[in-house]
Amino acid sequence: MADFILTFSCPNRPGIVAAVATSLVSSGYNILEAQQFDDAETGHFFMRVLFNPVLEGADIEEFREKLAEIGERFEMEMTLRDRSEKPKVMLLVSKFDHCLADLLYRWRIGELPMEITAIVSNHPREALQLPELDEVPFHHLPVTAATKPEQEAKLWNRIEETETEFVVLARYMQVLSDELSSKLAGRCINIHHSFLPGFKGAKPYHQAHERGVKLIGATAHFVTPDLDEGPIIEQDVERISHRHTPADLIAKGRDIERRVLARALHYVLDDRVIISGRKTVVFYD
Repeated sequence: MADFILTFSCPNRPGIVAAVATSLVSSGYNILEAQQFDDAETGHFFMRVLFNPVLEGADIEEFREKLAEIGERFEMEMTLRDRSEKPKVMLLVSKFDHCLADLLYRWRIGELPMEITAIVSNHPREALQLPELDEVPFHHLPVTAATKPEQEAKLWNRIEETETEFVVLARYMQVLSDELSSKLAGRCINIHHSFLPGFKGAKPYHQAHERGVKLIGATAHFVTPDLDEGPIIEQDVERISHRHTPADLIAKGRDIERRVLARALHYVLDDRVIISGRKTVVFYD
């Protein structure tokens, strides 16, 4: 039996949960898991529902029709997905491949259920020594100030041609233009080498070391035209001491970046993230 995931947000008012639950039961479905959040500050309601059919002949299209009426009545923004359908994801990387290697490994063992439409890099394939590169299309799109508009146009064409749903910047060291960032609103995930807000510019770990920080971290967030200011999906930190060198911080940073990006992508693939203005609601598993 297929599992389905419904996520939605809407202005909060009485009867939302009852309407959704009643329509599910009347359509022959059973709720397996339900998480909800009432944001008192914004007056918005958020919900994620995992459900499957319990009656023979349960028709998901019938439920969609009922859901459309409920959505209009409660002014919902919603998604409904068959959980067996793997989201299409494009991975972008530069020469630091630790995050890409981790995502590919988790994809290969089935931990990240996604269809990788392509790996795109501004460095040649030879710079990445990863066996999984033979399993997915690879595109080398070198970027300079002069070629950036042209290369971004090629990238966008590939995103559209492959019907890519999400783009992951797995240490892709190029700043996307405002135009492309806007086109990918809510669909592009970046891993930042700091517990935002943090040290900007070159050698962030060296800056942190010079300032004697006691924690280092990483942040996964959605990309927006405002650099490193997009809605945050996941963060993590590690404690350090005066004994740690900049090399130690870089090594620890790589590990934090890997696990934070993998967790963020997992939440997105499993429809656990709903954007709410400049923030996100994340229904953890």
